Amino acid sequence: MVNVLTMYMPLLRGLLKLVGVRPQAVEIEPGTVLRFWIPSDDDQTSTSNASKKPNKPAVVFVHGFGLDGILTWQFQVLALARDYAVYVPDLLFFGESITDRTERKVVFQAECVAKGLKKLGVEKCTLVGMSYGGMVGFKMAEMYPDLVESMVVSCTAMVMTESISRACLKRIGFSSWPEYLMPDTVKGVKELLRIATYKLPWLPDFAHRSVLEVMFGNRKERLELLDELIVSDKDFTVPHFTQKIHLLWGRDDIIFNMEEACNLKDQLEGKATLQYIGNAGHLAQSERPFAYNKHLKKILASLHDGGTRKQQ
Repeated sequence: MVNVLTMYMPLLRGLLKLVGVRPQAVEIEPGTVLRFWIPSDDDQTSTSNASKKPNKPAVVFVHGFGLDGILTWQFQVLALARDYAVYVPDLLFFGESITDRTERKVVFQAECVAKGLKKLGVEKCTLVGMSYGGMVGFKMAEMYPDLVESMVVSCTAMVMTESISRACLKRIGFSSWPEYLMPDTVKGVKELLRIATYKLPWLPDFAHRSVLEVMFGNRKERLELLDELIVSDKDFTVPHFTQKIHLLWGRDDIIFNMEEACNLKDQLEGKATLQYIGNAGHLAQSERPFAYNKHLKKILASLHDGGTRKQQ
């Protein structure tokens, strides 16, 4: 049977081309390559440093642990590419990004994305991250404050501590993250999506099978990423962030619920705002893209004086 995601990708690539976004492989170091989606007018090569500044504010979208970058953020990229220089990396072992290094910690993902952006000529950006991508984003903001000047994060934690992990797993009824995030059956994919959405629309089994066949490759490496994800509570200290940070949440997310959102806001000690989207779960940016984009555009306009043109 034909895979519907495989059939959809040429259509999505065509739409992205129309709004001025194209794929670019960036060699971070020998053996490590990240695939980015970048503005079509970015003429930097994967091995050169920037010689020009982008003529629009840069917005970097970092995906979670399910879909790759462009499938996660397709609705946001299509909505924002006119007014912002949009960059969407695939994290290591997602999409076409790969490394021969054995490092699996969040910090290595953050380092690779930051180095890739530097090679693409991005000097400053607003980072938008969800779930696992939000954790990568927080680490980037901590390590590269000159690069990440502001953040918008959704349905995430600063760090996946043991206590946060236990609470999240208890809410969703799983004993481990690999059991939930790396399904190997159609039933497992259905359960993953059911939990991640406010109201999962009916989809035929072949659609879920398409997701299973395409979205869960590099299983060994992704399981190793999950092994390195959780941090002991006693080893975590809240960093000092200099950035403006906006929390944009699915109000009905049961993985990182509103209590977790409020706790994160408290951790940031007055540096963050919190907005939520009703009738939206963990995948708020995909489940209610118009509502998510409306909030995101207003946030970006407040950060960048409206971008290059007035936001609607």
